[in-house]
Amino acid sequence: MREKVAHLLATKAWEWSITALIIINAITLGLETSASVMAAIGPVLLAIDKTILGVFVVEIAMRLYAHRARFFKDPWSLFDLTIVGIALMPDSGPFSVLRALRILRVLRLISVVPSLRKVVVGLIAALPGMGSIILLMCIVFYVASVMATELFKEAFPEFFGTLGASAYTLFQIMTLESWSMGISRPVMEVFPYAWIFFVPFILLSTFVVLNLFIGVVVSAMQEQVEETATEGRVALADEAASVHASLAKLSDDVAELKGLLQTNAKAAERQ
Repeated sequence: MREKVAHLLATKAWEWSITALIIINAITLGLETSASVMAAIGPVLLAIDKTILGVFVVEIAMRLYAHRARFFKDPWSLFDLTIVGIALMPDSGPFSVLRALRILRVLRLISVVPSLRKVVVGLIAALPGMGSIILLMCIVFYVASVMATELFKEAFPEFFGTLGASAYTLFQIMTLESWSMGISRPVMEVFPYAWIFFVPFILLSTFVVLNLFIGVVVSAMQEQVEETATEGRVALADEAASVHASLAKLSDDVAELKGLLQTNAKAAERQ
């Protein structure tokens, strides 16, 4: 029975069914935020929400039954269990804030869709490589914040009055959000050569450091793809070796059977 349940959970039809339910649940949760929609079909949406949650609970129970202890060794299974567990918590009284967390069920798409899992695994694999880049960015921001505070705090205290204000202003500049008309041009009206500070900072923080982030993530994802391909090749080679061994054994059995037939034929001729 466990094997049948495990086989059912591994089928594409089951995977696509759960994916469809997750998407439908995401749509219903979004519709529940509209007062007019709730006034019109609120009970229907709530019924759909509870039904889909019930299906998710049954699915988790089936996976626990099929995989037993292996369920708790799989990070994605624990992720699904956490999401469904949050959804089962009461959303009234002191726990009313948990009502907003129901939308976390949409995150189950990450564990259901293999391509999304690969992206997340790639991002997690990139985290160690990001440490040095984050440290570099912190150094750049600290140095630039101190310089900006010393240079511009007297004329523009709202932007560069304190170290924290300077860091926040420089973060806005890094995102290129209204950095020219909102910050740099007003500063350059008082300090005409302020561009000597702003332009190198933008080039270093936006176009160099952020591209380093992208490079690390892409490299990590490429390693994951190569690792998956290597595992596939190893599995294929093992399967080919198994088939070859089976064919060799079959050939030996055929040769042995042929020898027995020849022996019996000779014995029959003597008689």
